[in-house]
Amino acid sequence: MWKSYYNASDIEHALKVLDDQYGQAKIVAGGTDLILELERGLWPEVNALIDVSRIRFNKGIYKDKEGYIHINPFMTHNECLASKLLRDEVPLLFQALWQIGSPQIRNRGTIAGNLATSSPANDSITPLMALNAELTLSSHEGSRQIKLSDFYTGVRKNILKPNELITDIRFLGLNNIQRSIFLKYALRNAQAISVVNIAMIIEVSNNTINKASITLGAVAPTIIHAKKTEEYLNGKNIDLNLISELSQSICDESKPIDDIRGSANFRKQMIKVLAKKGLNILFKNEKYDPVPKKPIMLSESHKVKNEISDKSYNNFAKEIVTIINGKEYIFKNGLNKTLLRLIREDAGLIGTKEGCAEGECGSCTLFLDGKAVMSCMVPAPRAHMAKIETIESIASNGKLHPIQEAFIEEGAVQCGYCTPGFIMSGVKLLEEEENPKDTQIKEAFAGNLCRCTGYYKIIKAVEKAAEKNRNE
Repeated sequence: MWKSYYNASDIEHALKVLDDQYGQAKIVAGGTDLILELERGLWPEVNALIDVSRIRFNKGIYKDKEGYIHINPFMTHNECLASKLLRDEVPLLFQALWQIGSPQIRNRGTIAGNLATSSPANDSITPLMALNAELTLSSHEGSRQIKLSDFYTGVRKNILKPNELITDIRFLGLNNIQRSIFLKYALRNAQAISVVNIAMIIEVSNNTINKASITLGAVAPTIIHAKKTEEYLNGKNIDLNLISELSQSICDESKPIDDIRGSANFRKQMIKVLAKKGLNILFKNEKYDPVPKKPIMLSESHKVKNEISDKSYNNFAKEIVTIINGKEYIFKNGLNKTLLRLIREDAGLIGTKEGCAEGECGSCTLFLDGKAVMSCMVPAPRAHMAKIETIESIASNGKLHPIQEAFIEEGAVQCGYCTPGFIMSGVKLLEEEENPKDTQIKEAFAGNLCRCTGYYKIIKAVEKAAEKNRNE
């Protein structure tokens, strides 16, 4: 799929490769969109990938002296969900991030990747547009700061030059008289792209709306503002009787299309429904916090030693040196495939399964540097200097893991194809939560599909394994 792969050690390194490979290189962070696009032949001109996932900034998420909140664009969605600052000051963005994909996807996908993919259905863009966010785009020619609203030119199109990187995202947090909400409608409760979504911010003092910001996703070629409704709301008193009129106005401002996920008329009606729900919550100033106090991450909180150096610029693509299940592997081939295929075809570890090959089913779940990920969406060279654990490592010293024992005892295995992925997610869940609740088990398995529909027994097995661990 690609000829060369560079594991960037810092921003300068990434920019140098972008210059050298001008127009023929793509930045990969999580790869949750790009890998699928490359496999489908959407970027025939791309010869090189530049992996920025190990670049570390001095600060991840912080607030500057002017009151702007900054996000390191290479932070994953799960890393952002660990931020108290985002939860407290920009709840609408926090709500959007929680509804992206599954824990495995959020362990890889990044804010910058979601923005740069430029799909009008991408959930993080809508709230950031409502927040009037700004981006810093950097190249060796210098940096430029632009409004997010000026970044997009059409469906999956933006103004990013072939030698530029998004190096900062900033926006003002909400003040104590601002209320906000993000809502989406999708075809499933998790692991689903928005059919439509909406973000709303209103500033209210003495029951009067001083200012409103309403943005709509998946109803136009780019994220749009409901400008007429925003202007109409300015200076209006909070009045529940206005909600039906306002939701219709927002509906009228949308310009959706028909596609496989929904007709234009259906999208217009769903925007109206979401607008009505959101306005009711905001006007009544009701508490709305759908994100759990402790979101399930399927990730360890530990530092992974970064052994990538500037020398990798010249020789990284020659081999992959990695640790799999405690054993060192050196791969001379397999540099232009996914991690899933490297594991199965080159390492000969076939316990990890390929189900959908597009991050939908979770059968290929494994641990990459302590995080559960979909290996079908990870470039194989990302394994270089990394620690990987597959289903083959879960039993130790001839003894099954409590999760494995419980799956057998509860009959939580039918055809068995999805089982390795469920086991991996379950193991990581029990590392996070000693006594997971039913809702937490379902959160952990949001990225895993059982086509035999054995979910009740699977959930029961996790509960039994948790009980065994506590007793031991």
